[in-house]
Amino acid sequence: MINPTRRAIIGAVAASSLAPLLRPSAAGAAAPATGKQAPGFYRYKVGGFECTSLNDGALTYPITPEYVTNVSKDQVIAAAEAAYFPKDMVVCPYNPQVINTGSKLLLIDTGWGPGVDPAVGQVLRNMVAAGIDPGTVDTVIISHFHRDHINGLRKADGALAFPNAEIKVPAPEWAFWMSDDNMSKASGNMMQGNFANARKMFAGLADRVTKYEWGQEVVPGVTAIETPGHTPGHTSFAVQSGPARVLIQSDVTNIPALFVRHPDWHVMYDVEPDLAARTRHRFFDMASAEKALIVGFHFPFPSLGQIERDGAGYRLVPAAWNPVL
Repeated sequence: MINPTRRAIIGAVAASSLAPLLRPSAAGAAAPATGKQAPGFYRYKVGGFECTSLNDGALTYPITPEYVTNVSKDQVIAAAEAAYFPKDMVVCPYNPQVINTGSKLLLIDTGWGPGVDPAVGQVLRNMVAAGIDPGTVDTVIISHFHRDHINGLRKADGALAFPNAEIKVPAPEWAFWMSDDNMSKASGNMMQGNFANARKMFAGLADRVTKYEWGQEVVPGVTAIETPGHTPGHTSFAVQSGPARVLIQSDVTNIPALFVRHPDWHVMYDVEPDLAARTRHRFFDMASAEKALIVGFHFPFPSLGQIERDGAGYRLVPAAWNPVL
């Protein structure tokens, strides 16, 4: 009979515990890369309203001499570098908003829609991930008629993405883009393309489209704010429930690292650039004075923050991610 010593027993136990670490194990192999982001949605409350910011994706594109029309390309590149964008590039996100008032489910702007770039057109995917059925949207509210705000009205086959929704548009915006006279005077490929695209997106929808006026409630709790310049009928919104209020600025400014910091810069997408600059000052002075929570379509996701004055311009103070509604 063998009587092992205490030292031998301890040594055997130690050796057995190390054995799995010394031999290959299939369970220890590297996991495959996922290759995709998590769904992009973020909820926040405005009084009794539950709101959801939906990320439609983001595009990265080069800074051209035409991108900002009243300052040099070098100045724009310097501002982009200060914001840590990729070299000589800007990153532009897109963030429609869902508002559940308790009696109505609203969508403000629709995103790019399908077929533009794999990096955008994510609204329907993220809406479903957020537990929102596109078929339950009661009203789609459009701020203006640029492609990244209206093309998500339709799916790739042309069918309506929100089949049961009434579509509400700014009356001055409809009047501008649906005018044959204005279309005949349009110069440049971008403006001509915007006219053609707006008519394509709204073709056959006259019975679904309702026009709203500035200064009026589009639906109870959502008031249209006059903010022209980016387009002639460009509209922002005040969303109010009880004493709580949020300002949805739509495209008062494009990328905030550039155009909140430099409100007098003229981005190439502004139809009336001098008016757009005056609108930025007026809107941001209002927002900063009341310390309002503000939502920007092109703000970094989840697109919420406050605006405060900073020298000759302003700065965006992003809202911290809140895990609690």
